[in-house]
Amino acid sequence: MTDLLALIAAKYNYWLYVILMMIGLYAMIAKNNLIKKLVGMNIFQTAIILFYVSIGYKRDATLPIIENVHGGHGSVIHAINYINPLPHVLMLTAIVVSVATFGVAMALAVRIYQRYQTLEEDELRMRLSEK
Repeated sequence: MTDLLALIAAKYNYWLYVILMMIGLYAMIAKNNLIKKLVGMNIFQTAIILFYVSIGYKRDATLPIIENVHGGHGSVIHAINYINPLPHVLMLTAIVVSVATFGVAMALAVRIYQRYQTLEEDELRMRLSEK
């Protein structure tokens, strides 16, 4: 039992990301309001971004900027001493995509509300089936 608690305490950030993902997934599946679904999608995307950024982190590592290396002479470079920048760069792209997706979805929600005067999924389904 103590081993399990030690594992949970050591990886608390991953547990937090899983909880955030489940909150976002719950909102997307269980809620009927389109805005609540969009907020759930945004929470889910944010949890994934935080997860990937935390994967790229290394304790006691430095930025991957190599200085004072001239023509192969000098000290040996060990990759383990540097942080991997790839997850961070990919997540910058994911943040841009997330903001764009949220903006387009909100614009669609506004147009849906202007046309049908509701954002509730059940009412929209009922009104669309009448036509």
